[in-house]
Amino acid sequence: MPQEFKLPDVGEGVAEGELVEWLVEPGDTVEEDQAVAKVETDKALVDVPSPYNGTVKELLAEEGEMVPVGNVIMVYNVEGEDDLDDTSSSADAAADAGTESADADAGADDAAASADAGEPEEVETPEGRVFAPPSARKLARELGVDISQVDGTGPSGRVTDADVQAHADAGAEDDAGAEESAEPATADADAGEASSGGSAASAQTASAQTASAQRTQQAPSPQGVEAAGREKTLAAPATRKLADEKGVDIDDVPTDETRDGEAFVTPEAVTEYAEAMQEAQAADAGAMAAGETMGADGQRETREPYKGVRKTIGDAMANSKYTAPHVTHHDEVDVTELVETRKRLKGEAEERGIRLTYMPFVMKAVVAALKEYPQVNVSLDEDNEEVVTKHYYNIGVATATEAGLMVPVVDAADRKGLLQLSSEMNEKVQKARDRTISIDEMRGGTFTITNIGGIGGEYATPIINHPESAILALGEIKKKPRVMTDENGEDAIEIRHVLTLSLSFDHRIIDGADGARFTNEVKKYLENPELLLLE
Repeated sequence: MPQEFKLPDVGEGVAEGELVEWLVEPGDTVEEDQAVAKVETDKALVDVPSPYNGTVKELLAEEGEMVPVGNVIMVYNVEGEDDLDDTSSSADAAADAGTESADADAGADDAAASADAGEPEEVETPEGRVFAPPSARKLARELGVDISQVDGTGPSGRVTDADVQAHADAGAEDDAGAEESAEPATADADAGEASSGGSAASAQTASAQTASAQRTQQAPSPQGVEAAGREKTLAAPATRKLADEKGVDIDDVPTDETRDGEAFVTPEAVTEYAEAMQEAQAADAGAMAAGETMGADGQRETREPYKGVRKTIGDAMANSKYTAPHVTHHDEVDVTELVETRKRLKGEAEERGIRLTYMPFVMKAVVAALKEYPQVNVSLDEDNEEVVTKHYYNIGVATATEAGLMVPVVDAADRKGLLQLSSEMNEKVQKARDRTISIDEMRGGTFTITNIGGIGGEYATPIINHPESAILALGEIKKKPRVMTDENGEDAIEIRHVLTLSLSFDHRIIDGADGARFTNEVKKYLENPELLLLE
């Protein structure tokens, strides 16, 4: 029997994930532990491995779809079961052959009787295998096509996008022919011809009149130019042609009418929507003439779904801000000696293939300060009402990526030298930007550092990376005038390199004095980087 593959729990406490990309297609042979899909959740892009060796039978989730953990996303045949299925199917077919032959005449009579009665014949959708990629399935839904009825021309009978489109076009031509023949049938029925088929003709007449009344019913006026954005719409070929002529997406036309549970659009609704669009475009043109800011495509607003990594980040930020009372302590530190030290060591690091930034120096300074003030290296266990002091030092580095803010964590930072810290940090930061970092590599942090200076910022009020209790923001290192006292006690103004620090902390468990003392300790090590050699 075919095996179902359910979306596994790709992270502790994760309830759902966005299926970003399929890495296989129906018909592909996969091996156990081979990555079959990429799923985005909990700030990470995770490869989902296959639990079997076998052949992909069907993909049941679309790219971009939010899938709950435990939902079936794929069906495939495990090795050795294809032949068994085929043999079973052949045996069933042979067993049923006699029955089908015996019932053939009766079936033909029933079909004829159904036709005489004017009742549409019901066609059951087969439950057999349908080989089609997600793109073809999506197109089928948009066009209102039953994909099981489409003849596939791809490899092994796979249904392609072109097959779906061709099937839809053929159906549209049939609908057009049916509409052209509707009027004569109605006229004959009204004339009372064919006494034996009178009841069928009357039924056809009533059905046609009802459909005509529905088609002529006006759709409600659209509210502004708000698009309906449906995936499937029923409409006559002439209505679709009208929509194409007016440059309107039939799925965006608002309507309250339905046919068989699906939205049905009339020509009048298309015309109203097109006129509303023209009025809105004219208003936008007037706004542009008046100097109002417009989007690149002429729209005043654009919208995108609030989901995935962006929503995860937003939820975490809101939870932190509304849970922990934030206080931010600001200060400046003279890092002229640090600038000189890094300059001397930079060449040596490059010879070893390592790019040395200021961040490893700050990480070492933070670890030294946390050791001196352990009350900052804490978290609050609210369920048990306990303050948890960490005796290990896992430092997170906030990283800006195209998907949003991610925080790779360097574990055991107190046990690593500058070059090792730099190498590991650079590697994880790059993985975060490439979206290849694992969830585990972003967990377990005890303190976070964020660098706003890279984009020219100076001071900030960073939000704590909950459940941690403190976060340090680094500003841009700038040259500033400072009053310096020489050996003779004389004051003089010098140009010095100055770094700004912004420490946000949870005021429930960290007092303001502790935050200030911790910051002063960090300053001590950054002002005198030689002290880091003792750590």
